[in-house]
Amino acid sequence: MTLQQLKYILKIVECRSITEAARQAFVTQPALSNSVRDLEKEIGIEIFSRNAKGISLTSDGAEFLSYARQVVEQTELLEQRYTGKKMARQICSFSTQHYAFAVNAFVNFVRKMNAEEYDFTLRETRTYEIIEDVKNLKSDTGIIYMNNFNRKVLEKILNENHLSFTPLFCAQPHVFVSSENPLEKKKFVTLADLEEYPYLCFEQGDFNSFYFSEEILSTVSRRKVIHVSDRGTLFNLLVGLNGYTICSGVITSDLNGTQIVSVPLKTEGDETMTIGYIVNDRTEISRYAKLYLEELKTLAARY
Repeated sequence: MTLQQLKYILKIVECRSITEAARQAFVTQPALSNSVRDLEKEIGIEIFSRNAKGISLTSDGAEFLSYARQVVEQTELLEQRYTGKKMARQICSFSTQHYAFAVNAFVNFVRKMNAEEYDFTLRETRTYEIIEDVKNLKSDTGIIYMNNFNRKVLEKILNENHLSFTPLFCAQPHVFVSSENPLEKKKFVTLADLEEYPYLCFEQGDFNSFYFSEEILSTVSRRKVIHVSDRGTLFNLLVGLNGYTICSGVITSDLNGTQIVSVPLKTEGDETMTIGYIVNDRTEISRYAKLYLEELKTLAARY
């Protein structure tokens, strides 16, 4: 087993293709494939499952990846500390539901990294895709919420895919509205107060289940509903159409300005949102992901 072989494994997982990994590593595809097969033979496991659709990590491969990643990262730290070698290009990826605080934490994370080179991904996407990203190691971690309505379903899906959920904070339901909306002046609003306003929610694509909704009370019937796919559009419609959305109430004015405000939502039941992160239990998350989670926890402590 060599350090170069471990780097090849990480490169293949990053590219999700042996052909592209070989191109980026400046080796031929046969040479890279032979190196992987030699390593698999040496350690007695199959790291990648190969089929007509491409390659994917096996369960043993996911576990091996966590150790390989730690060895490579620690080697780079040693080289940087004692030989003055520049840190390699830093790569990590995170998936999240549409939360402004997740972006805020990402900004803090990137600033503190202060790296000369990096290739980071922050993917605001649908709930099902977040789970798939972390399951397939496309993302180091994902941010979702649970409540009494969706918890059993989501926990079942996470368990089946070797994923675990860790809470960050528990939030009471709020609505986001424009600062020009008459509801902005109320101490709290009810569902009855919201009836005349357009309801904005994030569409979930082919997996449009109530359990995957990013908004609590998703089963409530409403006269005016607009589905959107990104947070920027939703915020524009909050202002332009005097719409509203149901959320955690956490918003940061330094990134989102003062046009959007949150107002507590009074409900009949005990409605709360437990917002947290999911990780793949089959692998150790990268140190970059750990640093991002620290920023999330710092913000969560403030909220």
